[in-house]
Amino acid sequence: MKPYRILVVDDSPFMRKIITDLIEQDPAFWVERTAANGSEALELIKELSPDLVTMDIEMPEMNGLEALRSIMKEHPVPVIMLSGINEQGMRETIMALELGAFDFIRKPSISAGSQGIDEIGRVLRLQIQAAMASRQRRAAREEALKKQAEEPSALPQPLPGAGLGKPAPGIAAAGRKASAESKAPPPGVWKEPAGPVPPKRGKAPVSPAAKRPRERKAARPSASEDAAAIAVPPAVAQPPAANNPKPAAVPGRFQHIVAVGCSTGGPKALKVLLESLPGNFPAPIVIVQHMPPSFTKSLAQRLNSLSPLTVVEAEQGMALDKGTAYIAPGGKHTRITQGEDGICRISLRSDELRNGHRPSVDVMYESLLTLESLHIHAVLLTGMGSDGAKAMKQLYDQGVTSTIAESEESCVVYGMPRSAVELGCVHDILPLHEIAPKLAQIVK
Repeated sequence: MKPYRILVVDDSPFMRKIITDLIEQDPAFWVERTAANGSEALELIKELSPDLVTMDIEMPEMNGLEALRSIMKEHPVPVIMLSGINEQGMRETIMALELGAFDFIRKPSISAGSQGIDEIGRVLRLQIQAAMASRQRRAAREEALKKQAEEPSALPQPLPGAGLGKPAPGIAAAGRKASAESKAPPPGVWKEPAGPVPPKRGKAPVSPAAKRPRERKAARPSASEDAAAIAVPPAVAQPPAANNPKPAAVPGRFQHIVAVGCSTGGPKALKVLLESLPGNFPAPIVIVQHMPPSFTKSLAQRLNSLSPLTVVEAEQGMALDKGTAYIAPGGKHTRITQGEDGICRISLRSDELRNGHRPSVDVMYESLLTLESLHIHAVLLTGMGSDGAKAMKQLYDQGVTSTIAESEESCVVYGMPRSAVELGCVHDILPLHEIAPKLAQIVK
């Protein structure tokens, strides 16, 4: 098999050499050419059609953001950004992820020593591997759709990893009934629902046949997204009990909490999610996005400028409130604790890595297990690895049935959501643009 061809873009010859050496430590990758600025990179992309590009942000003539915009519009190819650690570099990195960059790494620094540079190289190679795997899956899905269009009478066949089995009998009918009964209104002004609150949640046994979730396909907002859809639903779980029933709400406080986990592709997914929720959303949203320290503050500031919600980086002891999203700070595990007064607060700790991450989605989800007085809604979005899946299974086994995973068709990397699906603890598998309306519908 031929190695993947990579274009390295940086205005520093020394940095181009370092990045090239780090990439080529894996024989599956080959740096075909290098470029000194965005303009030169665009010409080489037209000429070479590389498999992937690494792109510095700050460059003369045409910087990385300008080049990225043109690449995504004219010659879409996976791009990994090299980010500076200053405040400007972090802000621009967040914008690059919104524009469609696959991921980013910190620029190697001589002051970090050989061990620090080696770690950056390890992460970079993992990102390249994930980008190439994601690209192959998308190509396979498009090929399957093309074949299906040419042979409309043929049933679609599952791609490797695309589905985990046939839906259980009766699930399709149940899904249609649920869809008819629960049309989600567009995000807007919140109205408090009337009627009694069901009794406290409890664990109930789940039959094997019931462990399949509903996966809903909807009209895609663009042709490119439509090409990613495929009609093979993965297996997901049906609720083991009533939909996470809770005791009556405490006046002046929230009764629901939403917990979101994401990694690669997360910043762009969070933008879509938070922009689509109303400003008076009646619950706090706690988010773990795998990111280094300081970058999460820039992410929170950027999302706050775009979302009707208030978005902040979480701080120690901060009390949770409705209509606010809290981004877990990089380098800190984030837990939710509830005091005797019923107030939920942020707890930050620097204990050991979990699943290779700090913050970890598993750690955040596990902290919700003790919140008996709240409806819990757990969401897993795009990301590499399996962080969050095991703790989502713990929540599900305890009776939390409001569990949502982003579907493969809209994920940048279908790793974290798929891990949860395989554990049979996901109630709804939805494309990204349907998750906010679903939350607006069920968080009542």
